[in-house]
Amino acid sequence: VQLQASGGGLVQAGGSLRLSCAVSGRTFGSYAVAWFRQAPGKAREFVAGLTWNGGKSYYADSVAGRFTISRDNAKNTVDLQMNSLKPEDTAVYYCAADWLGSGHPAEDVSEYEYWGQGTQVTVSS
Repeated sequence: VQLQASGGGLVQAGGSLRLSCAVSGRTFGSYAVAWFRQAPGKAREFVAGLTWNGGKSYYADSVAGRFTISRDNAKNTVDLQMNSLKPEDTAVYYCAADWLGSGHPAEDVSEYEYWGQGTQVTVSS
């Protein structure tokens, strides 16, 4: 499985960005996917995850109500719509796929076998 993230950039606080992750390789519609982020000097943290069929989504408390994760199994993409961005959302964002899991996204980074290269999101105050 290969993942390619895109869509990061610089935005002012209160603005929006949409990240996209193109997935290739194994059958896309059979495993959970997620977005994580890592700020400088901090551990990588779970942001949002989606079940194998897109039926249920999960969010970190810090982004719930502002971010929306979605997947298109026909196009093999996973998107993260980020609204009402805050300076504390500044980080490198990574998409990830859990090929060996149950189909439900985990919050533990060690559960994910495949990772995209990361895309920088910077929110200015």
